[in-house]
Amino acid sequence: LLTACSPSQTSDESYTAAYLNTGHQSMALYRPTRLTDKAATAIVVMHSHQDYMDFIANTELAQRGYTVLATAPSGSDLMESKVLSVAACVDYLRSRDDIRKVVLLGHSGGATVMTAYGYLSEQGRAGLEGMIYQDYSERVDRLPAIDGMLLLDANPGLSTIMINSIDANVTDESQGSRTPQTYDEADATAYMKAQQRRYARLLAHAEERLQAIEDGKGQYTDDEPMVVPGSNSMRFFNKLYSADTSLLAHTRNAHPLIHADGSITNEIVHTVRAPFHSRSATDRLSAAQSLTVRSFLSTYAIRSTTDYAVLADGFQGIDFGSNLTSPIGNIRGVTVPSLFVGMTGSYEYLTAEATYDNSPAEDKTVAFIEGAGHMFEPDRAAAELHHADYGDTVKNLFDYVDQWLQQRMVDKE
Repeated sequence: LLTACSPSQTSDESYTAAYLNTGHQSMALYRPTRLTDKAATAIVVMHSHQDYMDFIANTELAQRGYTVLATAPSGSDLMESKVLSVAACVDYLRSRDDIRKVVLLGHSGGATVMTAYGYLSEQGRAGLEGMIYQDYSERVDRLPAIDGMLLLDANPGLSTIMINSIDANVTDESQGSRTPQTYDEADATAYMKAQQRRYARLLAHAEERLQAIEDGKGQYTDDEPMVVPGSNSMRFFNKLYSADTSLLAHTRNAHPLIHADGSITNEIVHTVRAPFHSRSATDRLSAAQSLTVRSFLSTYAIRSTTDYAVLADGFQGIDFGSNLTSPIGNIRGVTVPSLFVGMTGSYEYLTAEATYDNSPAEDKTVAFIEGAGHMFEPDRAAAELHHADYGDTVKNLFDYVDQWLQQRMVDKE
């Protein structure tokens, strides 16, 4: 059933938007008013937790002639449930005679889910061997294929963001209050080592509880609650690199950097983000994550080693391939043409290089948008800090995406 919808951005006559209600999942279908060959390429948009049916990419891509299908993720924190939400979109598009190519778009935390889908669609459950969490149903063995992957300012993974975000001072996982401040964030090395130790304890606890559940000795027969104090992964909580711009500061290698005037240079790409001092209010419930043992293991768990650290050019001490919870590891099983774009006004921009480096795709591209923030608009704090005008970063980004799609999905028809 299609019904007209009026998201806040649908004021341009170059496209239409309508709600698609499948009975169990709501979607928003964006279509260009003037149909060209581009409209046969459809982009699926979904975040890991937020409703992206009114996301800026939807209108930008529809205005450029593409079909876009956006949806909200499953309310479950299990990765399989999120992947199956994507599958419903791909299934719908594959059922249409006017769609020839289907591409997934992952932004921020959505990149974890989209790359998990890409991985499972190519590898199936056989690709989960040796990973922390392997309890996926046979449904993931039958995921419809995709033709391409777009990762736009992907974060390094829901699991990686958790280890970056947890309060190192929490020792009693039953409460967030009355936490002794043993580790000072000013001593970044000691703080990161304490973060890794706490995260390793959380992982060991969750694995122990899952075994108890499967042995019939759990609090419930299927799962257990798992509240993690001081682990909220939003920007306001516990990230050393929010305030310290010497961390995640530059790429390892030279890559295309798109400037305000649309010109492109090839260089080591440096962050322009302004320092942001987080507020780690661990004593508040809002700073915790209310998960279950299974949802932690399937969506937030990853193996780390004692040399874990956030560096100037990425991370060390994280086994990104140990679970299906990070695009950096997931992308290793995705071979379709892939585009990775980072926004230099965002602290998540280096994931573009890491996913590019780990991608086995024969056709892969990486680029960066100078001065763009995480939501693609020019980052105002960065512009003020550097006395810079970064121009129309949204246009620069989606013109580049358009060109990439045109060359790979449209012209090759």
